[in-house]
Amino acid sequence: MIDLSHLKPFQKKKKKKRVGRGFSSGHGRYSGRGQKGQKARSGGKKGLKLKALRKIWKKIPKKGGFKSKKEKLIIVNLDQIEKKFKENEEVNPSTLFAKGLIKDPKEKIKILARGKLSKKLVFKVHSLSKSAKEAIKKVKGEIEIIK
Repeated sequence: MIDLSHLKPFQKKKKKKRVGRGFSSGHGRYSGRGQKGQKARSGGKKGLKLKALRKIWKKIPKKGGFKSKKEKLIIVNLDQIEKKFKENEEVNPSTLFAKGLIKDPKEKIKILARGKLSKKLVFKVHSLSKSAKEAIKKVKGEIEIIK
């Protein structure tokens, strides 16, 4: 319900200052900006703030690239395995760590086919290349993929 307690006094809208329209406007000649200088020129007020920001941005070092969210696989080649393992041994993260081929037994491992394999081994790893699978099957080795 509307009554006198809800009424507010009328606020007159202030007219915008029309500058730069000749001497009779009351703001003639320099249009209220004073004489010369950066602030007297167009874009001067905004430009000062932007200049300071630009200096700050230039000081901040650029950081390029991105960080991949894919887990990195530790690569071990068949020629390394050939040197360290004996016939019918199991190749898994803990045995690779024990033989000094990887730094952490919790890391995921991928076997690549560089070099030749002549021993029959049991592989329990996270990933293998196609050519590594073929080389292992050629010597009748066993493959088990760990998740």
